[in-house]
Amino acid sequence: MKIKNKIFIFMLVILFCLQTCTLAVQPSITAKGAILVETSTGRILYEKSSTRQMYPASTTKIMTAILVIENCDLSDIVTVSETALSNIPTGYVTCDIQVGEEISVKDLLYALMVKSANDAAYVLAEHVAGTIDNFSSMMNAKAKEIGCKETNFVNPNGIHSQRHYSSAYDLYLMAQYGMKNETFRNLVSTTSYTLPATNKHSEADRSFTTTNELINPDSGDNFYSNAIGIKTGFTSQAGNCLVAESSRDGLDFIAVVLNAEDSKSRYTDCKTLFDYAYDNFTLTKIKEKNTLIDTIEIENGTKETKNLDLLIDETITVINNKSIDMNQIIPEINLNENLTAPISSGDIVGSIKYKVDDIEYSANILAGSDVIPQTDFSIFILISGILLLLIAISILGKKKTKKRKKRK
Repeated sequence: MKIKNKIFIFMLVILFCLQTCTLAVQPSITAKGAILVETSTGRILYEKSSTRQMYPASTTKIMTAILVIENCDLSDIVTVSETALSNIPTGYVTCDIQVGEEISVKDLLYALMVKSANDAAYVLAEHVAGTIDNFSSMMNAKAKEIGCKETNFVNPNGIHSQRHYSSAYDLYLMAQYGMKNETFRNLVSTTSYTLPATNKHSEADRSFTTTNELINPDSGDNFYSNAIGIKTGFTSQAGNCLVAESSRDGLDFIAVVLNAEDSKSRYTDCKTLFDYAYDNFTLTKIKEKNTLIDTIEIENGTKETKNLDLLIDETITVINNKSIDMNQIIPEINLNENLTAPISSGDIVGSIKYKVDDIEYSANILAGSDVIPQTDFSIFILISGILLLLIAISILGKKKTKKRKKRK
């Protein structure tokens, strides 16, 4: 092989390696189902069997909390019935709620989401809907409303049933929906809580720490400083589950891991996914709302209004791989056919589209001002002016011709 050919091949190999190095290495996790999503754009950055139906265990309580917050006043006082506490299997977590105890919805919610108390779930479900079956129907209706397709709930707490299932993607949808509510957001980011004294507990002696070690600074290696929630889950059938959100530098990500290898692995898996997101992706505002896209001329507009500014109707923000040169992204602009006056300021006159990482982001193009059509009279004046100009030119031409003849 000639030296030149060897050098050429060597350079190709170097270029290939450099290009390959810019690609993000996919994270390795133990969970059998998972998803990682940037919350503001909804872009999925990683998924593993994300739509597979799996047992959600206590991550179910995300939906329970949503429905309670939307259907109750937090100051409401609930009197605990015997039926609400009669179906909790041995070994499931409770917070020692007693029949006849009078306790607020707010305190029950903290018991539900911080301690993951299964008795609180039943008490709240019965308070909202009268029966567990009615509440389960509400859960399924709400899940369908927010776009869940692989979910069916039969209880408010995730106690195992073969008919009780969800998916990593559906749990992400529930978490995203919940985190838009300030009460929910405060609830799932709380690391410790103490239930007040009640008619059945003379002292405020029921204190508990969050089951979510990702947000607990005292949990050692499982702690993640950017985490702000959301909910753990475990049964022997579901394995170790975790729905978590992380926020840093204006970037928020939700990660869901289902059936992780063990308790520690669910935290390690989420941390791995979050680190992958922050290391490789960033938010970029490509265009701000009302930015000038272009200026075009509308042929039948009046002289004063025919130059039309084209404005974008909303900010386009993308989540992009840091290796991409966003200055090289050229938009596709499509204007409506046969744009003619009259046009009103704010009218949709076209669309603009950007493609980043094979994902399309689009917005409408609006008219930046009114374009007034030329009237018949103004057209008559224009034509008359042209005719007069032609006549004048003709007369001048004839005069010049006569002068030349006289000189001869």
